Amino acid sequence: MKHVIALDVGGTGMKAALIAAGGHHPAAAGGGALLHEARRATGRERGPDAVVETIQDFAAELLAIGRERFGRAASAVGVAVPGIVDADQGIAVYAANLGWRDVPLRALLTERLGGIPVALGHDVRTGGLAEGRIGAGRGADRFLFVPLGTGIAGAIGIAGRIEAGAHGYAGEIGHIVVRPGGPDCGCGQRGCLETLASAAAVSRAWAAASGDPGADAADCAKAVVSGDARAREVWLSAVGALADGLVTAITLLDPRTLIIGGGLAEAGETLFTPLRKAVEERVTFQRLPHIVPAALGDTAGCLGAGLLAWDLLATEVPA
Repeated sequence: MKHVIALDVGGTGMKAALIAAGGHHPAAAGGGALLHEARRATGRERGPDAVVETIQDFAAELLAIGRERFGRAASAVGVAVPGIVDADQGIAVYAANLGWRDVPLRALLTERLGGIPVALGHDVRTGGLAEGRIGAGRGADRFLFVPLGTGIAGAIGIAGRIEAGAHGYAGEIGHIVVRPGGPDCGCGQRGCLETLASAAAVSRAWAAASGDPGADAADCAKAVVSGDARAREVWLSAVGALADGLVTAITLLDPRTLIIGGGLAEAGETLFTPLRKAVEERVTFQRLPHIVPAALGDTAGCLGAGLLAWDLLATEVPA
């Protein structure tokens, strides 16, 4: 059975799958059925070289499983990694949480796996590819995927593909300055969107407002539901900052669908009801996109890596 290897490398864990072809065109159908799934610890405390070795070992193991169970080796590999990625050259340029610099991951994997084609992608853009093509944005020709987690990232979807930008930096919506002179951001600016509206920012603000250092964004959302006025103030402050950042993005990109994911989106309508209202209040001439929750959860990166692999096969000229 024809299949690909999909691998999503995170700071703490790796998710992998063997994904079969599906539908009329494998890429269009999201690669079809999941034949096998596996997880493994990233083990970043062992250092960047050990992580790279683990990725290679994991991929080799998946190749062997495919051969053994499905009668043939995988046709291609898709890998999603965090940090700065040069997808064209197949290089993992930099990842603070993994400690690596300029790792030629595509070349290393191609060599280790006996020459099968390998596609490398950025984790958020790869997750965005899956959300846009087979998840919450299915059928949208233009979409923006914004996961609200420790930081805020973004992926710009245009005609079924993700726009990486000239240098691989497109979609970094978390670093739009929404409150000039606001809190310091790790990027060197002040008042960036992610310092005010990420799950981590809401957790910090609610821990301070509630006096409970262990309180997080999920606790804040629960307190909002229960009618706590302080929680509502913290929450609506974050929603307002988020709406400002999103309206800037809408003005530039005019997406048809805006997909919101990550930890904060787990609050459901506690987030989406005030967010839709806040965005609507701020737009003037711009057209309102559909604002929807992400559908694929933590499987988006892995499914997207599978799409990268199928896309690679679709663009290769048969020998």
